[in-house]
Amino acid sequence: MEPMIRDARNSDKSKVLNFCKNTFSWGDYIEYVWDYWISEGGLFVVENPNPIGICHTFFSENQVWIEGIRINSDFRRQGLASKLIKYVELISKEKHASFSFMLIDTENLSSLLMAKNLNYKIFQTWNFYSLLPQINNNHKIQFAKNLNQTKISHYVKSWRWLVLDKETSLSLCDQNKIIFSDDSGDISIAILSDSEHFDKTLIVTLSSGSQINTLELISYIQNFGAEKNYQKIQILTKEKLPLTNTLEHKIAFNLMKKFLH
Repeated sequence: MEPMIRDARNSDKSKVLNFCKNTFSWGDYIEYVWDYWISEGGLFVVENPNPIGICHTFFSENQVWIEGIRINSDFRRQGLASKLIKYVELISKEKHASFSFMLIDTENLSSLLMAKNLNYKIFQTWNFYSLLPQINNNHKIQFAKNLNQTKISHYVKSWRWLVLDKETSLSLCDQNKIIFSDDSGDISIAILSDSEHFDKTLIVTLSSGSQINTLELISYIQNFGAEKNYQKIQILTKEKLPLTNTLEHKIAFNLMKKFLH
């Protein structure tokens, strides 16, 4: 039977989670986001005749974000991930999306090769750091009232790199979610957002200028996380940050981009 792609159904959940249990050394996150993705729409299953692969998509502005590509280990190396991506791209073109983005671990050579064969290019490389919440009142930051969008074109919201348009930036400024420090050297900027899929998780997009300014932001973010009772703080940045006993580098990702038109 030729594998076919369709919209995911609630009844697919147990079968999908069964082959997603050991995706990474620590397990997988699909079980925590499945219900969100079903409600959002854009969750696709490839079946033969049972579900053997999935992919989720999220549309915003003129782009599509592709995430959560999983293939049952018994059916890998059959081009199913590529088939899912091509299917999504076809839908994206019908919706007049101009760009497609996805995130791939810099050490995942097989996925990077697949993306390259589908004409994706490495747009940017990002680092993921975890920061422990901790009361720390020794910081010097300012709240942004507007944003120089040439500095940050995208921000991370629930692990999706979304366009930071004027309306969004003004809304974030009004909520005091954009902070910066320009006390010494090049300016450092951070954008704070709550995870939509995980409780008590703060996601930070950080543009690091000077080390001094960046450490000021990290100190504020750490204190903010503790005061607001966040359990996890996740920092995404293109730069390498100065490691401390509470800041840990977890992994690096390539942000892959493709022009659809």
